[in-house]
Amino acid sequence: MSVQSVSQPAAARHFPLASVLWPEQAGEASGALRAIVLVVLGTALMTLSAKVNLPLPYVPITLQTLAVLMIGATYGWRLGSATMIAYLVEGALGMPVFAGPVGGLAPLLGPTAGYLFGFVLAAFVTGFLAERGWDRSATWLFVAMAIGHAVIFAAGFGWLAFGTGLGVGKAWLVGVVPFMAATLVKNALGAALVRAARRLADRRG
Repeated sequence: MSVQSVSQPAAARHFPLASVLWPEQAGEASGALRAIVLVVLGTALMTLSAKVNLPLPYVPITLQTLAVLMIGATYGWRLGSATMIAYLVEGALGMPVFAGPVGGLAPLLGPTAGYLFGFVLAAFVTGFLAERGWDRSATWLFVAMAIGHAVIFAAGFGWLAFGTGLGVGKAWLVGVVPFMAATLVKNALGAALVRAARRLADRRG
């Protein structure tokens, strides 16, 4: 890898890791099957990540944000955001996919609603950046995931502060501060894992 490619992410078309490991085939049937399988795997990972949680008064600490950003970076913005939408739909239909474990509309209307809907935007942003070469470098991938985390926190904080009437000060204390240290760890872990997988895939490809 050249110094230039590390210091400045590429703007050219760049396929996400999922497309390298499982290339898209010609034909609507094969493309639909591929998308369905990857979405199912992604929502299953989201469900498992929600079960590893530390309950807090308003928003629990889970591994969901790590899963969201890794899915976005691996799937790309289209399939990544579609996977998050499918995950929210599963929860809305009553499947116990959220932290708790719970399902139904309550989590989508309660204190966690902003974070959950922020998952869609975060997968979009992280996938968009990964498709532009930010997954060629662990450093740039860390930055992409940090931006994705910021999107989730902005959505979650905004809903807590204004949607639930909690207020700016308290929303900051309960919805952002407790997660700051864990966010740095998740960014580093996610960037390292996706970058390692990408490097291995590129060598085999």
